[in-house]
Amino acid sequence: MDFGFTPVMEQWRERVQDFLDEVIYPAEATFHEQVAAQAQSNPWGRPPVMAELKAEAQRRGLWNLFLPGERGAGLSNLEYAPLAELSGRSPMLAPEAMNCAAPDTGNMEVLAHFATPAVQQQWLEPLLRGEIRSAYSMTEPEVASSDANNIATRIEVDADELVVTGRKWWSSGAMAPECKVAIVMGLSDPDGERHQRHSMVVVPLDTPGVDVRRSTHVLGYTDGPHGGHAEIVYDAVRVPRQNLLGELHRGFAIGQARLGPGRIHHCMRLIGMAERAYDLMCERVQQRVAFGKPLAAQGVVQEWVAEARIRIEQARLLVLKTAWLMDTVGNRGAAVEISAIKVAVPEMATWVIDRAMQAHGGMGVCQDTVLPELYAQARMLHLADGPDEVHRMALARRELKRYA
Repeated sequence: MDFGFTPVMEQWRERVQDFLDEVIYPAEATFHEQVAAQAQSNPWGRPPVMAELKAEAQRRGLWNLFLPGERGAGLSNLEYAPLAELSGRSPMLAPEAMNCAAPDTGNMEVLAHFATPAVQQQWLEPLLRGEIRSAYSMTEPEVASSDANNIATRIEVDADELVVTGRKWWSSGAMAPECKVAIVMGLSDPDGERHQRHSMVVVPLDTPGVDVRRSTHVLGYTDGPHGGHAEIVYDAVRVPRQNLLGELHRGFAIGQARLGPGRIHHCMRLIGMAERAYDLMCERVQQRVAFGKPLAAQGVVQEWVAEARIRIEQARLLVLKTAWLMDTVGNRGAAVEISAIKVAVPEMATWVIDRAMQAHGGMGVCQDTVLPELYAQARMLHLADGPDEVHRMALARRELKRYA
């Protein structure tokens, strides 16, 4: 396995790094000022600066980098990894500015692979252009959605229509006026085989019967500028049969196909989040003096710094290996590693960010640094795309099969 950066990858990294230094970091203060200014009038809308950032990213050719093939930058998973990591250093701005933010990335991949040409024209194309946003409606409040087979929202066939009935939550982004469409997973064959009961369907959010009720907060953060995390009731919502993704009752397989890249993209960005927290920690401990010497001279702080660097490097190497396997043997061949990084990387990131917060003292838990926001996102990713415990279980089962 060769994880060295080729000259082409180095050029991409330099371009993304320049974009961060010259455009993204200087815009962070403006972004938060605009969020505060529109908190009452447009709490779920994008701050105006985001349109400027997206236009500049497109001008620089930093657009849809996650997507292989002609619709994206043509990068492999391994080539995209360091770019996604860089974007994670400013997770509220950089991914969306380059049209590489969840849940749109996973939704675009699903639409590209499984949607009919008409649905692609209607929804995939404007997503690729960054003109609209989308949501992914899978998790439900009434059941343990960590087991996807529990999903109870019904998708029923009625002549040339599909009828969707159920209640979802954590449909990220759906509160935003820019969010126009959702991909919904539901039960279409209650008596089918375990992994052949569900289907996925494209549902425009202005369809009669769609009721976007409220947003759920993440450790107190509304995530308003990114459209929140909506609770949605689908009350006998009717859409054309052509809105079905792939084959009827094959939604579980589509979900697994979607979550593979989605999980690794989250992990790539988490490494960038951890690196930024690490930078802030190391700068802080050089500047502050306690008990007669800089914090950097305290043994416990040196232990944090050393342990953080070890954990970040370990996590990065595992992510790169996983990306390489996905490129060479496919998502199924990388199943063990995908489960492993989904556990290891959020654990690493929350630990590093927590130590950085501790090194900052009271400042580390208030709005004067990005650390609380980073921590909230990292902590949520212990649950998003499957809780850690489910990934440990899946990994263990695959490993034990080799010894049966």
